[in-house]
Amino acid sequence: METTETVRLIAFVSVLLICSIFEFLFPRKVLTQNKVYRWFNNLGLIAFNSITLTIMMPIVAFEAASFAADLNFGLLHWTSLSWPLWLEMCFGILALDLAIYTQHVIFHRIPLLWRLHRMHHADQDIDVTTGIRFHPIEILLSMWIKIVVVMLLGVSPLIVIIFEILLNASALFNHSNIYLPKTIDRYLRFLIVTPDMHRVHHSIIPKETHSNFGFFLSIWDRIFNTYLCQPSLGHQHVSIGLPIFRSKIEQRIDKMLSQPFRNK
Repeated sequence: METTETVRLIAFVSVLLICSIFEFLFPRKVLTQNKVYRWFNNLGLIAFNSITLTIMMPIVAFEAASFAADLNFGLLHWTSLSWPLWLEMCFGILALDLAIYTQHVIFHRIPLLWRLHRMHHADQDIDVTTGIRFHPIEILLSMWIKIVVVMLLGVSPLIVIIFEILLNASALFNHSNIYLPKTIDRYLRFLIVTPDMHRVHHSIIPKETHSNFGFFLSIWDRIFNTYLCQPSLGHQHVSIGLPIFRSKIEQRIDKMLSQPFRNK
């Protein structure tokens, strides 16, 4: 368990640093808010959420996968087929990513869950730190959903770790303010969510906010008709955030934590 957490931490910090460097060297959009202020509060939320998970969660997805394996519980254990590792890995990553996509759509559709998730959307700039800006209650709910899905699928602990690294890395990457040449972006988004694709999702325009729900793979938005190619105002002029929580003080960590319980 300690080894897996170390691997995840190294991967997370590495991707965070790489994306931060590329944002500085090749920015896509001129930011509108004080970056130091935003980063201090967004990164502070990581520490708060980590402490919350440690206190509130008796198990995590990796342990749930180990538990399911010990009990031979889950879809992959119930079939009589002998799954080669590569096929189990493809199935596991596709199934888990579809579950994350579905969860994301649900958090937009159900008003009570949207009140939690909208804190993520209240960021008035989008960069690599937006990828870790989630309310702790949403983090807890997401972890329990992931545990249930992992156990029902019966995927191995190794696949869970690989998927979580991919998911965290892709969330940092597709929220980052990195310029990608149009040709590279066009080809990448056939498979994975790119920064330009996900920036549409953070537009203040409701039709755009409720589109492009994918986190890692982009295929689900195309399959379920939730895909929008570009923001209507273009990437340089698109307004990021929500119509509410527009004041600077709303980017402070205590204000962010209270947003689900307020209308303004």
